[in-house]
Amino acid sequence: MEEGEGDCFHDVVIMGQNGIPRTVKIPVVQELARRGLEFLPKVFMKEHNCSHGDNITLPPPINMAKLGKWAEPDVRAQELAKLASCAKEWGMFLVSDHGIEKTSVIHGVKEAVEGFFRLPLEEKRASVGSYASVDNMGYGQNFVKSEDQALDWIDRLAMKAAPKEGVDEGRLHVWPQKPPNFSCLLGEQEAKIVVRDVLSTPGKSPVQVTEKYIEQARKLCDHLLQALAEALSLNPHAFIQNFDPESSEINVRVNYYPPCPQPEIAMGISPHSDASGLTLLTQFGSAGGLQVMNGRRWATVPWPCEELLVNVGDLVEIMSDGRLKSPWHRVVAMEEERFSVALFYNPPSSAEIQPVQGGDGCYRKVVVGDYVRHSYEVSPTLEKQAIAYAKKA
Repeated sequence: MEEGEGDCFHDVVIMGQNGIPRTVKIPVVQELARRGLEFLPKVFMKEHNCSHGDNITLPPPINMAKLGKWAEPDVRAQELAKLASCAKEWGMFLVSDHGIEKTSVIHGVKEAVEGFFRLPLEEKRASVGSYASVDNMGYGQNFVKSEDQALDWIDRLAMKAAPKEGVDEGRLHVWPQKPPNFSCLLGEQEAKIVVRDVLSTPGKSPVQVTEKYIEQARKLCDHLLQALAEALSLNPHAFIQNFDPESSEINVRVNYYPPCPQPEIAMGISPHSDASGLTLLTQFGSAGGLQVMNGRRWATVPWPCEELLVNVGDLVEIMSDGRLKSPWHRVVAMEEERFSVALFYNPPSSAEIQPVQGGDGCYRKVVVGDYVRHSYEVSPTLEKQAIAYAKKA
């Protein structure tokens, strides 16, 4: 290991019993894994067997081309029905023919992510800030509330991608400066400014995939928001009207799961729902870690590597008046290394969203930023609790 044992910690701010914030040290999971541990450190041990999950079969991927305006009406109607069925039953679905280029863009994301986590710990720390409680951005672990809490077997990197003002203001604390092509491979066009000099070198430049991942992901999410509304027999603009093109928010979170010595008693990510409109995910390395609550049992989601998975977020659950439910899901630890990249697409923080009447009838208006902050404050929870904030008394 390149760093001394005493240096292999993330600094995390928690609230003390006296109400005064204080900093505690959390082990860096990647550095623990590099030691070749035979036994899991106690701080990561959960109280029950974490690995078991039933096997399920998701419907075939939603073909986005069949939802396009040029699709045959009968074909489009069938695909909308499939989307409605899968979104209602599972709150998640795979997508194909989605417009995000696999060879250049998704593989470019994979290179950027793996390049960052190959850096020595001190270089990772120097290139991006630690998690900040105010915006949940940075490198380390989040949702740590207590020194007695059983930790997840994960290291995370979370970044602002949109709107432009948020990216520019927080760039030094959010977008990694190493590897030098990170923001180019993952970011919007504005991110090119930071690494313009790097990109002037001869050869195949990352500028070829700049503009693409975030830009294409936004287009996909916008298309899905309209398709979901239409699939539920709502006005196609029922959801998308809350997502302003200039001020809607996109955050990207990279999850790194190092090989775990005892995965049956550890957890990659504790159970949660996403405080987002939609979440777009891809994974690299190994598959099989994602599980979703099905009734009262956990089920392993069949999700091939480098395929795109979409989660319904809490905010769309609210907008749909409960017609769609955000899935309660978790990630189990594994013996193999695994990465995932989650893109969270939200209306502007200041936007007030309200349910489209005719659903469950138990949701109320909420301000997006207030809901997201509440979700961060109460997480982690044993059950799906944060959504209660948006329900009528």
